[in-house]
Amino acid sequence: MAVSAICATSCVTQKQMTYLREVTSASADSINNRFHSISEIVIKPGDELTVFVSALDREAVAPYNLPTVSYNALNNSSVQTTPMLQTHRVDEEGNIEMPVLGKIHVEGLKRGEAAQAIKAALEKQVVNPMVQVNMIGAKVTVMGEVQHPGQVSITNGRLTILDALSVAGDLTPYGRRDNVLVTREQDGKLEFARINLTSEDIFASPYYYLQQNDVIYVSPNKVRAISSTNAGLWISMISTVASAATVIVTVVNSSQNKSNRTSNQSSNQGQNGSGN
Repeated sequence: MAVSAICATSCVTQKQMTYLREVTSASADSINNRFHSISEIVIKPGDELTVFVSALDREAVAPYNLPTVSYNALNNSSVQTTPMLQTHRVDEEGNIEMPVLGKIHVEGLKRGEAAQAIKAALEKQVVNPMVQVNMIGAKVTVMGEVQHPGQVSITNGRLTILDALSVAGDLTPYGRRDNVLVTREQDGKLEFARINLTSEDIFASPYYYLQQNDVIYVSPNKVRAISSTNAGLWISMISTVASAATVIVTVVNSSQNKSNRTSNQSSNQGQNGSGN
């Protein structure tokens, strides 16, 4: 009976595994009134950017596209240039250090806005410059009850929580759809939010669109706790107690049957003696 009870509580219902089960066609207007689309993430301190500058006068923009330089071998004066753009790390003040131009503030800007800021500084020295800014290494971390925990890259400038969980292989049957934790660092402080993947409120959450370095943790449900090694231990203990009880009952019944047979034999002998 105990094993049957454990098995009964170890079932995950279809309702518990369904995403956005509260969303219907009638709720579309309500969702759109609260939904705010974000085109892409903004630049933060610690991000790494690549900046490519082009113009008709290639010599004029050469200082801004310095290639990576490496020596061929020790004690060898020859150098080798690699056709790869150098990265610019955003410092704590939100600036990047550009050749010739010096520091340019890019914190809080999108890639296109950062390109415009660099272009405005370049126009004082270069005729009709074109600037392309790319963010590299932007990622979020997915942990807990997902098929493939790890880091997910933000490749197209934006990433939703549903996108990140999809890349991680979706939640396991043991993951709670109504209690997904998102951890975010904002203005030097940590923020925490609980996301309910079954509710339409997810689309109005400021954590629906993820930011670089966000951490997503999917907590386990009760079924995971029951199906852990502790459940096996309890089943083993129950099985041992049941076996011991069976042995005790068998011994007691056997003793009672033997006692009854002895009593019956004595009674029969007494009756036979009286008859004689």
